[in-house]
Amino acid sequence: MLALLLVLPILAIFMTSIGETDELFSHLLSTVMPTYTLNTVALAAGTMLLSAVFGIPSAWVMAMCKIPSERFLQWALVLPLAMPSYIVGYIFTDWLDFAGPIQIFLRDVMGWQAGDYWFPDIRTLPGAIFVLALVLYPYVYLLCRASFMEQNVSLLQSARLLKCSPWESFLRISLPLARPSIAIGLSLVAMETIGDFGTVSYFAVNTLTTAVYDTWLGYSSLTAAAKISAIMLIFVVLLLSTERYSRRRQKLFQNQFNSSEDFRYQLQGWKKWLALFWCWGLVVIAFAFPLMQLIVYAYQYFAQSWTPEFRQYALNSLYVSFSAAFIGVFVAVVVNFYHRLVGNNQSLVFMRLSSLGYAVPGTVLAIGVMVPVLFMDHLVNDVAKMINVAQPGLIFSGSMFALIFALTVRFSAVAIGSVESSLNKVSPSLDMASRTMGCNSNQMLWRVHFPLIRRGALIAGLLVFIESMKELNAALLLRPFNFETLATYVYNFASDEQLELAALPAVLLVLVGLIPLVLVNRSLEHSH
Repeated sequence: MLALLLVLPILAIFMTSIGETDELFSHLLSTVMPTYTLNTVALAAGTMLLSAVFGIPSAWVMAMCKIPSERFLQWALVLPLAMPSYIVGYIFTDWLDFAGPIQIFLRDVMGWQAGDYWFPDIRTLPGAIFVLALVLYPYVYLLCRASFMEQNVSLLQSARLLKCSPWESFLRISLPLARPSIAIGLSLVAMETIGDFGTVSYFAVNTLTTAVYDTWLGYSSLTAAAKISAIMLIFVVLLLSTERYSRRRQKLFQNQFNSSEDFRYQLQGWKKWLALFWCWGLVVIAFAFPLMQLIVYAYQYFAQSWTPEFRQYALNSLYVSFSAAFIGVFVAVVVNFYHRLVGNNQSLVFMRLSSLGYAVPGTVLAIGVMVPVLFMDHLVNDVAKMINVAQPGLIFSGSMFALIFALTVRFSAVAIGSVESSLNKVSPSLDMASRTMGCNSNQMLWRVHFPLIRRGALIAGLLVFIESMKELNAALLLRPFNFETLATYVYNFASDEQLELAALPAVLLVLVGLIPLVLVNRSLEHSH
């Protein structure tokens, strides 16, 4: 039942999309849809390419080279992931616009006037690619760094005996062995890019995600929005299938031969300074400068920002995120423990179905959630009318239920993965011992397994909580009337060119987002 509930929004999208033909969709298909589709493909491809350029060299330097400040850099390079992409986009626009500090400085120093010089426009497709890559490259960096660290030391030592330079060793050994990790990291980047709404809408880049939003709220056509959502889901499925198919015959076996010798390269001269400039440049541009700007704005406009509305919206975010985290952990424990008890293909299918929502962009998922939620509202009101009692109204779609349901569907995969990792470390002999002592399944879970996986469950809940706090797309479309979260609060102010008043809630979102990054990096350090 849990698996069915979590996959229901995806099924609802396709069910709604094959309904009666919508004239609006036909009009969109013949006019703007080709442009929207092309922009989406270009945005995803460009962001993947630039993320690989940012992430792979940084990961190799951190895993294979000795440079100053490496212990700080190895986790600082992950920090941009804590910055919501739309916030970075707002800050870069504020800096690089005609009235921004950079162009004002250039005009003052050079004596230029308007029209005398050319300056790149940030609010374009390349600008959106640059901003998204700055925020999303840590997906590639984290996975590639782990892959480089796990590679067999004997291979790298053999390369040195064969007089391979560090560059040749990287190209001929490290990079081919890291291909699965690169592919998975780029897949995550592509899915996040396709589902992004805040950045592309602010940069006026029309993609399929903005098409869903405009079609639903602008034209009030749920059917047309569902058709566009179905196209996006097909895009995501094709992307993941192509990545898997491309390495279907590739098999990698790496014996963990760990040497006590430090095999990393000692960079000297210009190579050391180039590596430092590259890694520190990414940290400063993607995280340090934007965060400093937000802190300055938050300090200057604290009196205007610290309002009863801000405190109420912060409580709203906490309530919604905590509810989604609690339900997500409950789902993760149930489906993982059921698979442990049964251990057949059917239970594995249930677990994978429960994780499908993470591959669905938030805007698309909102469409899928709204269809069954509206159906339940109509059903409840029809039943109330039949038995001649007062109709309750929109008790599902008009409340926080729809938003919490969407967040649970989207982020349960995060909790399932974390709980699965913890549960796999519990010895099967404990199951047998508890059975011998007369424990049934429920007693085994709560008295034996749950105390042992408590840390993994807490981390799972924390990850779902953080992701729910930052979720913008689903919150914009599913929040009740007169209900805001911190993410929508920031979006509304920034869209009105009032970034200064959005700084305080934005800083709060960033600081909350740092928690899982610290946990992930500590886990990576402890593993190696």
